[in-house]
Amino acid sequence: TFSRGEETNRADRKHTNFSFCTTNGLGEEFQLMFSLFPVGFSHHKQRALKMDEAHLTVNNDLSTDVVVSWTSQHCYQCLYQQLGVVPAAPSPGKPNSVDFVVSTQHEITLQLNSTPDTLELCMVPFHFGEHGNYSLWVKNINDSSVVDCSVVTKVEPINSYILLNRIKLTFNFTSTIQELGSPGRTVTLITDNILPPPPSASKRLRSLDTFRGYISLVIMVFVNYGGGRYWFFRHESWNGEFVFIMGTSIALSINSLLRARSTRFSVLRKVVWRSVQLFAIGVFIINPNYCQGPLSWDNLRIPGVLQRLAWSYLIVACLDLMVARDNLDILPTDAWWSPVIDILLSWPAWLCVLLLEILWLYLTFQLPVPDCPTGYLGPGGIGDMGLYPNCTGGAAGFIDRWLLGENHIYQTPSSRVIYATHVPFDPEGVLGSINSILMAFLGLQAGKIILHYRDLHTSIISRFLMWGFVLGAISALLTKCSTDQGFIPVNKNLWSLSYVTTLACFAFVLLVLVYYTVDVKKWWSGAPFYYPGMNSILVYVGHEVLEEYFPFRWHMANSQSHAEHLTQNLVATSCWVFISYVLYRKKVFWKI
Repeated sequence: TFSRGEETNRADRKHTNFSFCTTNGLGEEFQLMFSLFPVGFSHHKQRALKMDEAHLTVNNDLSTDVVVSWTSQHCYQCLYQQLGVVPAAPSPGKPNSVDFVVSTQHEITLQLNSTPDTLELCMVPFHFGEHGNYSLWVKNINDSSVVDCSVVTKVEPINSYILLNRIKLTFNFTSTIQELGSPGRTVTLITDNILPPPPSASKRLRSLDTFRGYISLVIMVFVNYGGGRYWFFRHESWNGEFVFIMGTSIALSINSLLRARSTRFSVLRKVVWRSVQLFAIGVFIINPNYCQGPLSWDNLRIPGVLQRLAWSYLIVACLDLMVARDNLDILPTDAWWSPVIDILLSWPAWLCVLLLEILWLYLTFQLPVPDCPTGYLGPGGIGDMGLYPNCTGGAAGFIDRWLLGENHIYQTPSSRVIYATHVPFDPEGVLGSINSILMAFLGLQAGKIILHYRDLHTSIISRFLMWGFVLGAISALLTKCSTDQGFIPVNKNLWSLSYVTTLACFAFVLLVLVYYTVDVKKWWSGAPFYYPGMNSILVYVGHEVLEEYFPFRWHMANSQSHAEHLTQNLVATSCWVFISYVLYRKKVFWKI
């Protein structure tokens, strides 16, 4: 039970108190959801609930109409949206009632106002449970002017997380190694997503393919397939880690080619050609109407994940070619400049990246955007009290709409769900690509550390941890350790600077764990996630193109069940792991 006592009377409020009453209370599993738009309907019939929805009946025992509005606790500085009007009670003790459908993904705050004077009667923060049935009673206490708002649970919600909580990803490393390959087995060094090293290249680090396959690819496929339709899987940042590990692979691949006496011009030609191929494949798979005939330029989306990878790969590979050495000696660790040796050896490339970041900062915070405040980073729509409805993404959105045109960028951004935006915005847009270059370049530094300190496991791990600490400190400074109050908040859609530093911090720490487990101690072979990492382009393209086909998708008996969606998405993801394993056994690797 939650209650609030009477407040001091204000000019625009009456004395109010409210309480919540539930039969058994709500479980912790309902504390991490965001609200979609609740829908009102007549109290004479209730429609069937979908996923993440609950019934709410508002009973008005007052002599005045009650306007019910709502806002999500996940929506930063958002306007209240009207849910509906509950007519006044015809007589005392005979309340009028109206049924609504509310979302259960996050806690919402209900605001109840009287009409026509719009005085606030009460504010009711509450976290509804999926498929629960609730009543909100609005009445006077003992015929006084004090209004009581009480929420009563009529039907307990279901636990839509019970299957997710029971899934335990445990690995029997011994049986896994025996079944899917020994960690000591020599593997032909073929890099499918960057550059193929020469036959004489040294032994491949399994930890990099494991990192790419598990952290970056398998989880990305699972999330792209729906993630069981759980809200917290829909907005995660797995493709950022993919950019990071791509940068690491660039350092190792170019070093192998230069050691094999390939000319820098020939390597550059391969880099350009592969970038063009990646970009073209990306345009092909994000415009699915190719199955129905020629693509139409009128609504062809240009930005995309592979397009951003192509762009980042091209720039970072060119920067590495500019500073890479043909031969690398093990660097001294006792010199005064050793803590920054990996930066000093490639200072021209760092200077270029620094200039690109200055350009990003200038355009983001100084570029004038029509009818928007300079430096705006918000979602527009109903956010920021609805003051800037057409300013979604600020300068990033403006540049994309001006440079590419509204019809050639993403039409349904995630911000439309909770912030009710209607302006197209592309999360893989032009301005954010600058920071994806930074992400790939930080991954390149991880590769440089592996090359410079090869076989010195302690030095490699300490350098990774040092980079993770520095990047984490930068993120803390930029965000003020808050979600929305920092100088530059963490924002995936904008690929903000703090987003990159935070994600790179996690990437260095995770790479330490995988590197130590797989390559140093050899406690784990990396299976089965090692195999998708060896065929990353094939898995990514395949899962996008074949998403709607069996066995990756089938007709479900109950399409509003998290359990069925979770099962389908896990099966689909497992299929791609198995396919990559079979290809690995057949020594089939798709290179571009």
